[in-house]
Amino acid sequence: MNLLPSVFKRQLASYLSAPATYLSVALFLLLSTLLGLHTSQLLERSSSDLQGFFQWHPWLYLLLVPALSTQLWADENETGFGDFMKTLPVRPAELVIGKFLAAWVVAGLALLLTFPIVTVVNLLGSADNRVIVSQFLASWLLSGSYLSVGVFICALTRQRLAIFILTLSLLLLASGVSSILDALERQAPIWIIDSLTSLSPLLRFGLIDHGTLTFQDGAYFISMIIAFLAATTVILNYKNS
Repeated sequence: MNLLPSVFKRQLASYLSAPATYLSVALFLLLSTLLGLHTSQLLERSSSDLQGFFQWHPWLYLLLVPALSTQLWADENETGFGDFMKTLPVRPAELVIGKFLAAWVVAGLALLLTFPIVTVVNLLGSADNRVIVSQFLASWLLSGSYLSVGVFICALTRQRLAIFILTLSLLLLASGVSSILDALERQAPIWIIDSLTSLSPLLRFGLIDHGTLTFQDGAYFISMIIAFLAATTVILNYKNS
């Protein structure tokens, strides 16, 4: 893993130099602020947490994550640097982890830029900052699990439009588990419902959004990230063999 920091720095620099990154982050900030403050009437309720604000994040990540995913291999494809990378002693695992971490940092920066809302909540009411910190961490873990899906899609295709559509479709499928559960609620055994609930990142995040992030919740998102990154590494090893 000696070249992991280099891969991370190069990918992060690529994000910071791309106008599409700033456009995606700006759109995320605009929509999250408008939806969080307006539809939940957060300021009028003087809420002690940001449940009404964070409840939109799973859906807003459906825009931010595919946009970030399309940029993961864009530099290599457009400049031919990918062919040069094959001549370097860079392991597929280093590429996968380095690129994922860079994308996750960008998502984290986008999330941190919403911090003024925390200041507003503290000024207008008695905010429970412990719960708010837990909600921020849960949102960041959710973005990481979504990004791991985007990295996996990038191992299957390098076409930007295909990456965006496939990533969005897969994340929409995962987010739609709640609708499936509503349809099966009276027709399927309870153990099936519980199993599907535990596999849905959207439903898992919804439970966290009402309280404090637990070790089991954190382990779920970390396990999802590791699983998709491992699958991506396997695919890249197969393609390079």
